Amino acid sequence: MDIAILTLIIISIVLFILSFFMNNRFDELEKQIEDISIASMQNEYQLKNKIKVLEEELLVDPYDMTTPRSNVSQSVTEYKEPTIVQKVKKLYDEGYSLHEISNESGLREEDIRIIVNQREKNESFK
Repeated sequence: MDIAILTLIIISIVLFILSFFMNNRFDELEKQIEDISIASMQNEYQLKNKIKVLEEELLVDPYDMTTPRSNVSQSVTEYKEPTIVQKVKKLYDEGYSLHEISNESGLREEDIRIIVNQREKNESFK
């Protein structure tokens, strides 16, 4: 009986020591989940930044339903061009070529040509 108990204790000690040297599968899974969550957070951050930039550059409809009726006449008179249009006009005024403006702003040369033509005709970008 003593030999059986002693054998079981020795086996349990050996198995306990071996457990420290075994690879833990849960650690690998945790690392993979952490990597995936970090990647998704980075993607979400980049998308939010892109959306913010697009919102700043897009035209805002002066007759948007979210604006109160009293502010509609004010928004029509206080019309501002999108920042990207202002940037294109500024670069054109500084003497940059259409290709250089295209590289700087990310717009196509045809779009830049339209903006420049509207500027030369003194039309607002509406």
